[in-house]
Amino acid sequence: MTLSRIVRAGLCAAAAAAVLMPMERAAAQAYPAQPVKLVVPFPAGSATDSIARLIGREWQDTLGQPLLIDNKPGAQGVIGAEQVARSAPDGYTLLITAVSFAATGSMMKKLPYDIVRDFTPISRVAITPLALLVKPDFPARSAREFINQLKARPGKLAAGYGSSSSQVAISQLRAMAGVEVVEVAYKGIPLAMNDVLAGTVEFSFVDLGNAIGQVKAGKLRAIAVTSEKRNPLVPDWPAMAETLPGYDIDAWIAIIGPRGLPREIAQKLHDATLKALAKTDVETRLGTIGFSPAPLGPDRMPAFIKAEVDKWAILVRQAGIQPE
Repeated sequence: MTLSRIVRAGLCAAAAAAVLMPMERAAAQAYPAQPVKLVVPFPAGSATDSIARLIGREWQDTLGQPLLIDNKPGAQGVIGAEQVARSAPDGYTLLITAVSFAATGSMMKKLPYDIVRDFTPISRVAITPLALLVKPDFPARSAREFINQLKARPGKLAAGYGSSSSQVAISQLRAMAGVEVVEVAYKGIPLAMNDVLAGTVEFSFVDLGNAIGQVKAGKLRAIAVTSEKRNPLVPDWPAMAETLPGYDIDAWIAIIGPRGLPREIAQKLHDATLKALAKTDVETRLGTIGFSPAPLGPDRMPAFIKAEVDKWAILVRQAGIQPE
């Protein structure tokens, strides 16, 4: 190609970009012009589902369009995430997901998408620890007594998990305490918790919101929380780190779009999330399901997701989990 043709090609490309940029801005300003679908990659009743519905109600008021919740559980969130990764980057199909989004890259041999490359992180919403739950008649009341029970019955007690974070919590317990347990997979934490209630498995690590409700009802008993320190929502529940120093696992909820989502749309969605989280009643309702507001926006979210992918790669390796 001659120099003159290269120059003309460059000028044409620049002209096309100059035309497209105002069009993209205009589309973002008009957004949303139709209902928005929020894919929840976990079952109804899960913490992620509850927060999706809470934030969704606030979004509808701010954005002026209905928000449709689409539960797509399975494969620790991968099924729903893949649907969003393959969606048009127009802001009408979004993902609300949990920490497992970052963890699955190390827990599965192959994903149908690239966690960092194929998505546009929009907004972190909230964080929470998990809680180690057993039936009320389980013969241990403290973390130390619980560990002693596992050591006294190696490979005899079963733990249910329904997310990457709960699986890592179990594996970290096994590795750090030197115990053997049978690990049983479920499609969601509520299903694992139901089998603890039924006695099918002896314990599970459950999101704090579901845990608080079951403990208050007297159906299950909390042994410890997974955060480094005690949680202000349940200050009487010890941190596992008090018995196993260095044990620290927090879960988060975030809103994510497909790759190529316009920056203006991502910012508009984050602004709507900030407006929701600023409301006292929203913060209160988050607290009832065990979460604290922890917003991060489009500027910081890509680095956060990358850091979480790296962090969970280390946690998974340390826990001895083999990718499936």
